Amino acid sequence: MEEQQAINYQRIAEAIAYIKNNFKKQPNLDEIADAVHLSPFHFQRLFSEWAGTTPKKFLQYLSVQHAKALLNRQATLFDTAYDTGFSGTGRLHDLFVKIEGMTPAEYKNGGKNLLINYSFAHSPFGCLLIASTAKGISCMAFADEERSAISQLTQKFPNATFRQKTDGMQQNALSIFNADWGKLKEIKLHLRGTDFQLKVWETLLKIPMGKLSTYGNIAKEIGQFSASRAVGTAIGNNPVAFLIPCHRVIQSTGGIGGYMWGETRKSAIIGWESAKTEMLEVKSP
Repeated sequence: MEEQQAINYQRIAEAIAYIKNNFKKQPNLDEIADAVHLSPFHFQRLFSEWAGTTPKKFLQYLSVQHAKALLNRQATLFDTAYDTGFSGTGRLHDLFVKIEGMTPAEYKNGGKNLLINYSFAHSPFGCLLIASTAKGISCMAFADEERSAISQLTQKFPNATFRQKTDGMQQNALSIFNADWGKLKEIKLHLRGTDFQLKVWETLLKIPMGKLSTYGNIAKEIGQFSASRAVGTAIGNNPVAFLIPCHRVIQSTGGIGGYMWGETRKSAIIGWESAKTEMLEVKSP
């Protein structure tokens, strides 16, 4: 992934933030382009290249009405999680992601005896910090500030040994952004979490790309009908951005809701996935 992707995303993020802040005024293409200091032609082309759709269509994906329609069409996560094929693979990319919890000893001792490789990479949604152990990906976080991201990583595993190195496990995980999973190897996650957190994160993997769920629905899926608040906390503690799709969980009202890495980024990912899903469905026979 090239650095230009990160630059393009920053422009798109500025546009999304402007639109959200001025939604009641219904700004036109010229006004949005001017807000991000681009010509209307350049902005339209940049946006279409990044999102695969027009700014107007993208905004429809972010509307409350669209979110509610997605929620209403999806009876349960399990009804649709395994029967949709994209890009000729016949499987959702989420099926390639498997979670393995750390042992009780690893959990309690803060990663003692663990060697953790970490590196920075570019994604369609900005810079990422990605870290891995010998067993799998242990962290993937959007890193607007590299020093802060490293500090947060070391706080999670205070007794581990860290090495700045890009390995094959990280490279395979990052290929998820290509939206072409025919050759994607299984992505293994090696996570530090409670049994409850791991259960919530595993349930998030069953939300198909381009679909949405709510905190209440997740609570029902894990059999904890009155645990919406606890589910929200577990989702908020998700250590692996995008791969564990906590961005697909929204408020029951259709509102976007919070996100560890920023609501603008969450909106961008939801809209981007909706656009990619629509394109793939059109291409499917």
